[in-house]
Amino acid sequence: MVEELAQADDAVAACVDAAAWPLTEHELIAALDAAHRLQQRLAAVTLTLVREIDGRGTARAHGASTTAVWLRERLRMTVPAARRLVDLATTLDTGNPAIRHALADGTITQDQARVIADTAATVTVTAGAEVAEKAVGALVEWAGQFDPTLLRRMGTRILDHVAPDLADAAAAAALAAEDARATRDRHLTLSAQTDGRLRLTGTLDAETAGLLRAAIDPLSAPAGPDDGRSPGQRRHDALADVCRLALHTGDLPEHGGDRAQIVITTDYDTLTRQLGSGTLDIGVRLTPDTVRRLACDATILPAVLGGTSQVLDVGRQRRLITGPLRRALVLRDGGCAFPGCDRPPRWCAAHHIHHWADGGPTNLDNAVLLCGHHHRHIHHREWTVRLSDDGHPEFIPPAWLDPDQLPRRNHYHRRT
Repeated sequence: MVEELAQADDAVAACVDAAAWPLTEHELIAALDAAHRLQQRLAAVTLTLVREIDGRGTARAHGASTTAVWLRERLRMTVPAARRLVDLATTLDTGNPAIRHALADGTITQDQARVIADTAATVTVTAGAEVAEKAVGALVEWAGQFDPTLLRRMGTRILDHVAPDLADAAAAAALAAEDARATRDRHLTLSAQTDGRLRLTGTLDAETAGLLRAAIDPLSAPAGPDDGRSPGQRRHDALADVCRLALHTGDLPEHGGDRAQIVITTDYDTLTRQLGSGTLDIGVRLTPDTVRRLACDATILPAVLGGTSQVLDVGRQRRLITGPLRRALVLRDGGCAFPGCDRPPRWCAAHHIHHWADGGPTNLDNAVLLCGHHHRHIHHREWTVRLSDDGHPEFIPPAWLDPDQLPRRNHYHRRT
């Protein structure tokens, strides 16, 4: 397969360099159709490979928590997109083979394949495999005329066409299945942008959507006739108000031994002189005005910069890494330090590089932040961790994974 894919890559590369302007309109449309069909057929090959990688456990062997996380690192995808790819690969491998064949023939797209597979699964439960096979045949035929959204809508009443006597009962089952899909597909993605802002994307199930609207709608109304904020800006500010209310309750769970909080590091002298900018514990810089505003309603702690007032080494008297020592660790590592992991500090535990049970001290030079998965991975696999000359953690893979055992670092949390 590798040789055949290399040949296909050469053929596509030749097409990339070919000029499109000499083509007639008929040839141009034909070329577009051919490229689109080839794209779907390659998608079928990709899904086959993803299914095999997932089944072998390759991702965990390489240190990733899931195949989706491994694909994010390997193919530079988002985790939600990678998760959808893994789910579809599993579905096509275990479901009706006609769907996979249609995708491999370029007859349907990946999105259409997902819709047809979901519909087939519902029909199989309510009417059996034979009726589901008829439903797949009808939907594959309709896929040549309808996009995934319309195809899914038609799929909700597919039994009207292939098994009218079962249609009413199946409609109720389809509604339940849609609710189950909404629960399965719920997600919220927080994507950090280069300027410290955060992009929110996701899909909420019906219940959570109702909760969000109930929480922010009363706070999203214009503050008065002079309120010049756009509706989107008002919703943004309402979400911020809800988060502040939640933090002020004091009822949120602890993260690594500390209550949920916003930690800002600045210089005390420049703060009092109203000159100092600050840095959040996730590495985002704040303006002096923002720091002073937040300081009006905050507990002022010494900056975790290794000053004389900081307890950054408690020797053997204490095992847990909390308080100033943990804040120093957060400032240094920024999140899970394992290569390729993007888990933030609040999801991480402090790991003793030289185990405390073996006599290791509790100090900054003997600690590293690790998420739950990579904390277990370090304890049970052959990876080793050490601090480099510049004081940042680096991880040495086992020889079976990298014969040269070149040290690796996490670049997601590095601050420039």
